[in-house]
Amino acid sequence: MTTDWSENILITELADEPALSDELATLIQRFVETEDGRVPHVVLNFGAVTYVNSSNLAQMLRLRKRLGECGRRVTLCSVADQVRSVISITGLDKVLAISPDPLTALARLQIGEGGEREPAP
Repeated sequence: MTTDWSENILITELADEPALSDELATLIQRFVETEDGRVPHVVLNFGAVTYVNSSNLAQMLRLRKRLGECGRRVTLCSVADQVRSVISITGLDKVLAISPDPLTALARLQIGEGGEREPAP
């Protein structure tokens, strides 16, 4: 599930439901228990995810909030069209950075861009 790409960036390969909810909950808990200075940027790889529900959307927002408190960002990548539509319809594409693939997400985080849109603080 999780790969430490560097000291400051964590890549997570997410699975489809029912595992998705558990994986997001584990990430949130991990960073709630981590001191602020040790929280990395997070890339959520949605390559295997075909469906998200309202609970998953809320979890992504909680993760974004926690990372934001530490000056870090969450970036989604490899998001399927169906999942991306849900994110767009709910307006979360305005606050969640989305990259086409993991390499682009990593590059954007390293140069400080984040994603397609710079998320609001």
